[in-house]
Amino acid sequence: MNVKRIFTHLFYPGWWLRRDFPPTELEKIEAAIKQSESTHSGEIRFAIESALPLKALWNNETPTERAIEVFSLLRVWDTEDNNGVLIYLLLADRKVEITTDRAINKVVDLQQWQRICRLIEDHFKKGEFSQGVVKGIDEISVLLNTHFPIAADDINELSNKPVIL
Repeated sequence: MNVKRIFTHLFYPGWWLRRDFPPTELEKIEAAIKQSESTHSGEIRFAIESALPLKALWNNETPTERAIEVFSLLRVWDTEDNNGVLIYLLLADRKVEITTDRAINKVVDLQQWQRICRLIEDHFKKGEFSQGVVKGIDEISVLLNTHFPIAADDINELSNKPVIL
């Protein structure tokens, strides 16, 4: 149990999320996901969480573990071609995690996802929140275009709307 981390999460101001990701910026992210998905058959979700719940902190849940949990909660795994991607942001820890489905895991290695996470985090350090996410979506699109080209009968299986947890 990390007492400093618990206090950071318990006292993390929720309004910072709305400051860094106001509705107009969330709309830009949604539009970027829609644009991205028009070029490949993958499905991208974006979720933001200010801080972890106390139970998760008590159990010392990592951002990676929480991203996997959110991946399941949002049913990102529930796509026809198993090619869903979750970009998860945990503001209190200042961490970005990308969690992907089985078909993607077979063709894209972990280092590529980690590189995109660091790219997004670098933008965040400059206060470029939505720009960082959009840049990450662009990079994800390159990977998905390579491995999951769009099909004529492609449908949008998951919402493009960002989720605030």
